[in-house]
Amino acid sequence: MNKITPETIRSSKRIHHGIVALTAYDYPTARILDEAGIDLLLVGDSLGMTVLGHPDTTHVQLEEVIHHTRAVARGTSAALLVADLPIHSYDDADQAVASSKRLIDAGAHAVKLEGGQACSAQIRAITTAGIPFVGHIGMLPQHVREEGGYRIKGRTAEQRKFLLDDARAVEESGGFAVVLELIDPVAAAEITRAVSIPTIGIGSGAGCDGQILVFHDLVGYFPWFRPKHVKAEGDVAGEIRKAARAYIERTRTK
Repeated sequence: MNKITPETIRSSKRIHHGIVALTAYDYPTARILDEAGIDLLLVGDSLGMTVLGHPDTTHVQLEEVIHHTRAVARGTSAALLVADLPIHSYDDADQAVASSKRLIDAGAHAVKLEGGQACSAQIRAITTAGIPFVGHIGMLPQHVREEGGYRIKGRTAEQRKFLLDDARAVEESGGFAVVLELIDPVAAAEITRAVSIPTIGIGSGAGCDGQILVFHDLVGYFPWFRPKHVKAEGDVAGEIRKAARAYIERTRTK
């Protein structure tokens, strides 16, 4: 299997090859997904909820992302490994570069942060330092408290212009791809047509150049919360319960 690089992802837009991405937080998951042929694995700060049990991503620390990045890197051979910069790890350009270098040292091939125009200085500093970068615009989970929940973006002309400017800021600052989260599908398709870098959607419709999902949502491993945009392809939680109950019954039966 050929190694996926940032240029592979970037060229996918030109050749109309849909980018397939998933989150991963541990070695066995990364290895299985890598062997399955996933293009891009993201050590997302969504690990705060799916792995660490926090109510949102705002509790995640850089050290925790580094820890999980090391684990995922050990299971990744072909996929491009991207790691999230968690909240307050990129408050200024110098901190953004220092944090990014730590994630690269842990095994990431690229980093991602939330924001476009507001973070142009940080993005440019990261890419100038030679670190491949993926943007993230639309609904920004690190701002969920200010937003009061997860809300669709791009439903008004003003929002659509702002999002397009955000995407262009990522592009102009050197990003090789941008995640579009919970953006109205019409607006997401418009952004996709307007920028030269690939868009990777999550809850933003089929008009993006690729799609990313949280692994646990895809396989039914987090039954306490099911996003509306996800079609679960499995019931891992149910299978674990079934196996555990069978083991309990077998062990307790004398």
